[in-house]
Amino acid sequence: MLDIRFVRENPDAVKENIKKKFQDAKLPLVDEVIELDAQRRAAIAEADQLRSARNSLSKQIGMLMGQAKKDPSKLAEAEAVKAQVKADADRLAELEQLETSLDEEVRKRMMVIPQMIDDSVPIGPDDSANVEVERFGEAKVPDFPIPYHTELMERFDGIDMDAAGRVSGNGFYYLLGDIARLHEAVLAYGRDFMIGKGFTYCIPPFMIHGNVVEGVMSQTDMDGMMYKIEGEDLYLIGTSEHSMIGRFIDQIIPSEKLPQTLTSYSPCFRKEKGAHGIEERGVYRIHQFEKQEMIVVCKPEESKDWYEKLWRYSVELFRSLDIPVRQLECCSGDLADLKVKSCDIEAWSPRQQKYFEVCSCSNLGDAQARRLHIRYKDETGKTQLCHTLNNTCVAPPRMLIAFLENNLQADGTVLIPEVLQPYMGGTKVLVPKK
Repeated sequence: MLDIRFVRENPDAVKENIKKKFQDAKLPLVDEVIELDAQRRAAIAEADQLRSARNSLSKQIGMLMGQAKKDPSKLAEAEAVKAQVKADADRLAELEQLETSLDEEVRKRMMVIPQMIDDSVPIGPDDSANVEVERFGEAKVPDFPIPYHTELMERFDGIDMDAAGRVSGNGFYYLLGDIARLHEAVLAYGRDFMIGKGFTYCIPPFMIHGNVVEGVMSQTDMDGMMYKIEGEDLYLIGTSEHSMIGRFIDQIIPSEKLPQTLTSYSPCFRKEKGAHGIEERGVYRIHQFEKQEMIVVCKPEESKDWYEKLWRYSVELFRSLDIPVRQLECCSGDLADLKVKSCDIEAWSPRQQKYFEVCSCSNLGDAQARRLHIRYKDETGKTQLCHTLNNTCVAPPRMLIAFLENNLQADGTVLIPEVLQPYMGGTKVLVPKK
């Protein structure tokens, strides 16, 4: 959410930003917000005048009532002033109600006006305009066929989607044996990798209140992702970022405690509405998965540097698992409304002979902090909004797809990279059972 003063003083820039995001239907909101805000400020000014006059009139009534003891004619004058006080009180109640109503109307519109994007963001309508920046590792195509990931897992007796379908429906799975162990090994390795970078490990709540949901994501994203607990003000998180950023709601963080660098584990629950392509079967796009996340809350001047660090951590982690990756800069039309800048880390799929998303790194500027009132005091003692960032560390089972395909051998075995072997009980090779 933008600062209302910024919108008031820079309406053309806000409109241009909306155009860059290809959301022209939102353009009228800018003028509506400015008009409603002007009405709100006028109501506040009139209410302040009435409150000031009330004190003066109250003193006047007291004086006139005292004088009326000696001069009865003053009594009528006092009653007239009392009537004025009553009329002013009624008007003040109207203005306070109007102010509340206008506040809500301004907020509703401000919540859907997108965050100002960074100047470096490429302009484009959707993900087809995302820009490849750099590749890391050699993307190889083996001289033997690679089966679809669920078929590959089945060779190890590692997955049962039929039973999951009977128990929970589509979009769920059972992981078993070596594949389940590999799933946990990757999460544990990701956790320790981030701890080694100086991040604090955290396990957050997996359900959050509606005001926190509203603070961390746009209404569109909320409707398309979140599961609500019936009859309660609780939502299942779609990523641990939601509850991790929510941890700082209404807080003024001591300057010396910034940056907050946290790595969090959680299950994630997502509706995943919409059509899914043929390559998104199996465990690629599912309703429940587990993830290790990176979260940073920092001062505004530090957020660009942290953005660079976060996506490079993803590259380093995936390369340590012998998985080639690339960085893809997200264009303006592919950015969620709260994001200032974002990029995807995509892993190489030897089977598809193309890259697919495994990490998403985002700088949200002060958008979440403004909604949730996350602040700090600068060196002058002035209260400022923090900046927030997040990035996927590892998100199996999608990450497992990249891992299995890139470490599969011609004889059907899967090599375990050295960094992962301690988490697999020293196992160096997975041998298929079928």
